[in-house]
Amino acid sequence: MITPRGRLTAQAPLAPLVWFKAGGVAQWLFEPADADDLGAFLASLAPDVPVMALGLGSNLIVRDGGVPGVVVRLGKSFAGVRAIDAVTLDCGGGASGVLVSSTARDKGIAGLEFLRSIPGTVGGFVRMNGGAYGREVKDVLVDCDVVMRSGARATLSAAELGYSYRHSDLAEGAVVVAARFRGAPGDPATIQAEMDRIAAAREASQPLRTKTGGSTFKNPDGHKAWELVDRAGCRGLTLGGAQVSDKHTNFLINTGDATSAEIEALGELVRDKVRAATGVDLEWEIKRVGSPAKDGDA
Repeated sequence: MITPRGRLTAQAPLAPLVWFKAGGVAQWLFEPADADDLGAFLASLAPDVPVMALGLGSNLIVRDGGVPGVVVRLGKSFAGVRAIDAVTLDCGGGASGVLVSSTARDKGIAGLEFLRSIPGTVGGFVRMNGGAYGREVKDVLVDCDVVMRSGARATLSAAELGYSYRHSDLAEGAVVVAARFRGAPGDPATIQAEMDRIAAAREASQPLRTKTGGSTFKNPDGHKAWELVDRAGCRGLTLGGAQVSDKHTNFLINTGDATSAEIEALGELVRDKVRAATGVDLEWEIKRVGSPAKDGDA
């Protein structure tokens, strides 16, 4: 392992960096200075060292035993957004969906409003084909720049990512450091009105001011996950400090001092109840990473 130009921290607490505010530490947390720094650092690691990118931590359960290997977090040097033509934005992997959509509005680029509602960074929603309100990243992505686990750099088109619902074929350990999104010419006032509509819809239906992880389960074909959870009688269901939201049943909440084990166990209990009540097997949308706490750990 070389000494990088960015910040490298051993045994770094991850709970403050994720929406659930629960979970263990990263063996190493790396905040690279730039893409070259990231590539050189990854190239210096032994091939068996796991690498995971962390954005805003909105769609993530970090287990209480922590995350082995290296967690990569992209900082301000990766958060820029700029227009490269009348309908295309070049965005850093650490830029938020709010910043991308707001910049698009300012430049008169329509079609990216839905990114306003995705509580994550470009790197995360490019990897997961994030979407909301009828649109997905695959509908607007031109291509993305990626630092592979080996440290090599690549530019991949949307077609090369093999997108499906909330999934891409991007290799494990690869980090998206930039992406280009293409919209269409639009009126900034009309774009703002659509962003306001999306924000109001989220505010009305989702528990935005709680310690949550966003949508917990993927929508199965022909179903809405929240309806299945509700039908199974899980609205308000609790396990330790974890609870199924009363406001939106596809959200789990840390009501105070829940452990990640309690949050994940509640999710599995919901899956069991939905399967028993409806015959549908819900699939996790929230990513669960790391190791459970060992017996005797706090």
